[in-house]
Amino acid sequence: MQVVSVGFSPVKGMRHTSYDEVALDDHGPVGDRAFCLVDVERRTVLRTVTHRALLAVVAAWDGSVLDLELPDGRRASAPPVLTGERVTCDYWGRSVAHELTDGPHAALLTSYLGKEVRLAASPRGGVVYGAPVSLLTTASLRDLGERTGRGDLLDTTARFRMTMVVDAGDEPYAEDGWAGRELRVGEAVVRIRGPVGRCGVIDLDPTTGEKDGSLLKALSRYRPTTDGEPWFGVDAQVVTPGAVRPTADPSETF
Repeated sequence: MQVVSVGFSPVKGMRHTSYDEVALDDHGPVGDRAFCLVDVERRTVLRTVTHRALLAVVAAWDGSVLDLELPDGRRASAPPVLTGERVTCDYWGRSVAHELTDGPHAALLTSYLGKEVRLAASPRGGVVYGAPVSLLTTASLRDLGERTGRGDLLDTTARFRMTMVVDAGDEPYAEDGWAGRELRVGEAVVRIRGPVGRCGVIDLDPTTGEKDGSLLKALSRYRPTTDGEPWFGVDAQVVTPGAVRPTADPSETF
């Protein structure tokens, strides 16, 4: 198995970024969705599917400074200062407490989105829907691309927002049968939990947030579903922490 790409976003809903290396610890990718945007009055976490413009915001987090850049070039770069004020929000049936921050980020994003928001620090896994690591195979991408006439899917894998894209051979959807299996990826070992159900985010351009296809409808025609969401990829827990780096040229596996 070769790792083709690894990535995540440090702020929930913002652009999924590819990295040369991602560290997995017991809780998942270090830095993944460390922050989220909160509507304090409604006590809700902003989600990509209802705030598409977030996909155009590039976030970088080095553990000290959070840098946010808007598509028009405006940016905020500063340490997000924890205030001690907590806001508990429902996230897919779970009550999760997020700690609000001070800094220039909230004002920038409030101006950009046209609504009052606060940047909050989330507990590890607090705004992750399923298990903390997710994987998708190039064979599955190839099959979906052929079915839909979309030859660009490997170039826009960020739309699927997976921790890893892997080359595991030529069988599409082989990952459907990996539940319970332990896989070595780079220096880490993960245990597959089960399939990932997909929502309308996969139909959005991963750099602009504009709708650019009907992949969700295509998947719904031929893939198994959970609560109406078609499977595409799997999620996993970390068994052995370690670093994961891309080991394959994507053009050679797609």
